[in-house]
Amino acid sequence: VGVRLVPALAEEGSREVLRQLRVDWPSSCGGSALADAVSALKRALGQSPHAAACEPGPGAAALPEDVVGKVHLKSFVEQQGLVGYDPNLDVLLVTEGKLRSLAELQQAVLQCVVSYCAALPASRFPDGSCCTIVHVVSCEEEFQQQQLDLLWRILDPGAHTALQKHLVCGPVKVTNPSSPIGADQYFQLRKRQMYEASVMKYGELAQDEAWTEVIDTLTVAAIRFEMLSTAHRSQITLDLEDSSISTKGTKSGAFVMYNCARLATLFDTYQRAVERGTYPPLPPASELNFSCLREEGEWLLLFNYLLPFPEVLQQAAQLPAATKGIRITASTEAVCKFLIQLSMDFSSYYNRVHILGEPFPHLFDQMFARLRLLGAVRDVFHSALATLRLPPLSQI
Repeated sequence: VGVRLVPALAEEGSREVLRQLRVDWPSSCGGSALADAVSALKRALGQSPHAAACEPGPGAAALPEDVVGKVHLKSFVEQQGLVGYDPNLDVLLVTEGKLRSLAELQQAVLQCVVSYCAALPASRFPDGSCCTIVHVVSCEEEFQQQQLDLLWRILDPGAHTALQKHLVCGPVKVTNPSSPIGADQYFQLRKRQMYEASVMKYGELAQDEAWTEVIDTLTVAAIRFEMLSTAHRSQITLDLEDSSISTKGTKSGAFVMYNCARLATLFDTYQRAVERGTYPPLPPASELNFSCLREEGEWLLLFNYLLPFPEVLQQAAQLPAATKGIRITASTEAVCKFLIQLSMDFSSYYNRVHILGEPFPHLFDQMFARLRLLGAVRDVFHSALATLRLPPLSQI
């Protein structure tokens, strides 16, 4: 989501948008820590056999003042037998800015190593590296990011740089833009649209913390689905006036959240009825008669969603880091499409079938079986949303 929205992530405004979208972004080091890291990289540059001092040739234009050296990327790639890099990579002029970017990248990886790897046994990482570094980059900046990747390998040839992969995202275009729009304006626009759509459905909203949180969550869901429902290599075209940004537009993340909330409301209603003595508590699954499930929609939920869900997750999350080449894919669109289709089929079933019927004992078997089925559907909703870093809503 971050790279789709913000080509220049160093800007403070962009970082704020990432925070609003609940995207974890490493805090950049500053002050003496950054200066020390840059100094260490300069020393490594001076000692590297792949580097050379920069001297302009006779008649050549003067080099920029911030150039501190040059490295021969092409010969390094050939020597190391690396596969998948752009054949046009050759000599790179190393600037202060590139060393600073590399120092920040080093610090970000060290944060991950300290927080994650320390909790895992060393036997898990026989090669000394506990992480794969994935450069998530826009297609316009792929060449520059490959340069940074190789510069990092040259100046810091340790375990952390050995396994680097690149996940390249297509561009984000806006239809008929009247003026350039940044990430912050885009987020605020979608938030306003979500608020207006909610007012149309539910009436004037109270300006309290609970509704603010609901609108924020629906906005984040709408944007995440808008960004991640398209294969990351493909272009996204945003219609900023898109009327499907609503609580029930069947292609939006808000529609998924709406149906997740319907399930929460169903089980809350049932629990309150149990507390009043209207219904008995839900028995264990082993005591239920699932032959009561005769509706076609019930078997559709089981065979189309509950059973294949692990396979969908495996397809979406598997990053084949050990393969040759540097490009990898992540099928986020598989999870988005799965959730949208599940929401449509669940909504159709829920609108047609009355789950909590009259409190007559001869109807309890069917009600219990349906509650168990929908409890499993709720668990799938929650698990799939968690892969997209979205919290389930308990009510709208």
